[in-house]
Amino acid sequence: MDKIKAGYLEGTVSIAINALLFGAKMWVAVITGSIALAADAWHTLSDSLTSVIVVIAAKFSSKKADKEHPFGHGRWEQLGALFIAVFLGIIAFDFMRDSVLLLLGEQREIVQFGTLAIVVTIASIVIKEAMAQWAYYLGKKYDNASLIADGWHHRSDALSSVPVLIGILFTKFFEIWWMDGALGIIVALMLFYATYQIMKETINKLLGEAPSENLINSIKEEIARSYPNNLNLHHFHIHNYASQKELTFHIRLDNNINIETGHKIASDIEDMIKKSFDMTATIHVEPLNK
Repeated sequence: MDKIKAGYLEGTVSIAINALLFGAKMWVAVITGSIALAADAWHTLSDSLTSVIVVIAAKFSSKKADKEHPFGHGRWEQLGALFIAVFLGIIAFDFMRDSVLLLLGEQREIVQFGTLAIVVTIASIVIKEAMAQWAYYLGKKYDNASLIADGWHHRSDALSSVPVLIGILFTKFFEIWWMDGALGIIVALMLFYATYQIMKETINKLLGEAPSENLINSIKEEIARSYPNNLNLHHFHIHNYASQKELTFHIRLDNNINIETGHKIASDIEDMIKKSFDMTATIHVEPLNK
């Protein structure tokens, strides 16, 4: 399985499970009249919508490189992650507004949840955390940003259900009129945090990140096995297009080496990096005494 198939699989399974969870949560929310449960239900449904984005991003990113896009369409994964983050932010704002209005309103009705609400909420927490772990696993394994973002969404859904569960248990034994509104605010804050984390990671990738020290050291060690003489590797840059990565750096060779030999050394190193690190490397050769 590759990253495209992983996106299709996770997105399809997520849509089906989230639709079922949404129906169960909304049913209980209608019965109890709870804003917190309704907010949690819509959050779950939003997971289905973001999973649709994962499937669409997988489809677009699988397109091969063309004249207009010589580095492929892999960054649709990052764009899909951004769409998910924006969607989460809109939902968070809506939940925050409704919860604040509830707390400021004159009607102070205590919501009675019942055993059914407890069972559905616990089941949702367990299922959503399992889905988050699965999405993270696939996202990390296949370096798929939209899958990782969807994992964040699953995780935020599981976490948002925890305070809802606590509130259900509290109001079962204590008559606290403001609990439902307070829980809605907590859910909204968790969604805002998930939005921030997804956008931060995705924007960093789109803007371009410096190669890690671990990667640079690994490349130097690999090259040193074939070229024990210090080539003075420096000026590393990496361009991440999701479907492929472009690496550029400089090496220094003895001034007496002719152009043909220098070109062969650079080409051999580029082939080595492609084989060992699955990156397309471009090497700039400098004289040793520069």
